[in-house]
Amino acid sequence: MNDKMTNNMTKADNAASMGDLLLNAGKISASDAERIIALQKQNGMRFGDAAKALGLINDDDIQKVLSYQFDFPFLAASEENFSRELVAAYQPFSAQVEALRAVRGQLMLRWFTDEHKTLALVSPCRNEGRSNMAANLAIVFSQLGERTLLIDADLRSPRQHALFNLPSSIGLSDVLAGRADVACIRRVPAFRDLSLLPAGTVPPNPIELISRGLKNCLQQLQTQYDVILIDTPSAEQGIDAQIIASLCGGSIFVARQHKTRLNDLQRLKEALQDVGSLCLCVVLTDF
Repeated sequence: MNDKMTNNMTKADNAASMGDLLLNAGKISASDAERIIALQKQNGMRFGDAAKALGLINDDDIQKVLSYQFDFPFLAASEENFSRELVAAYQPFSAQVEALRAVRGQLMLRWFTDEHKTLALVSPCRNEGRSNMAANLAIVFSQLGERTLLIDADLRSPRQHALFNLPSSIGLSDVLAGRADVACIRRVPAFRDLSLLPAGTVPPNPIELISRGLKNCLQQLQTQYDVILIDTPSAEQGIDAQIIASLCGGSIFVARQHKTRLNDLQRLKEALQDVGSLCLCVVLTDF
């Protein structure tokens, strides 16, 4: 499925038939549609199956149209240049993504309300899957239709711009330093309800920037988004994560199977409790 099909489908009505959507996207012609309908009537087939039988479209084309009709955006393997770590974008029906949806459901019930819109993702050490989890969780929230903002507040070793294949020349650090404003937030076109605020310029003073500016920035953004997920540096790198989690009031702990130590998790939990951040759950990654 090419970008032209995705772009053209966004201009069409969600209630349009599969044939209309395929025509609008340029995947089939009017004469192709006539052939498909003839085969459809002859064999009692669905439109998509008939078009596939004639070799005009493939399974990816059918799934893409269905995703649009049911308002469930995801990407075919050939679309975009995002990292394949974004399983919620490329493998939406996998067991991993079902687990992400379960986490999303619990958070919708227990946290995200008119009073709570921000949530920090934290981990004791590096390479425990925190950035990966933040990105994929942001995608599944956007698939639910929630206006979702993913903020890369790891001003030490940022990753979100690389996962989404976006430039990180301007971002959060520049906003906090007064060198830019929130207009530098980037929409992710493949997911119409998802936006990203990358980390921006890696600064020499990340703790000071976060301490003096993030609170006001979040207050401004909470009026524009339903869900704000914040990727943080690992706790071993400094107190950045504690400051961010205290501003959010709640956090998700990300741990890696066979790597993260229980004692490290316990120490992190106690540190965040001391600054008033509630641990909502622990997510175990196994990559």
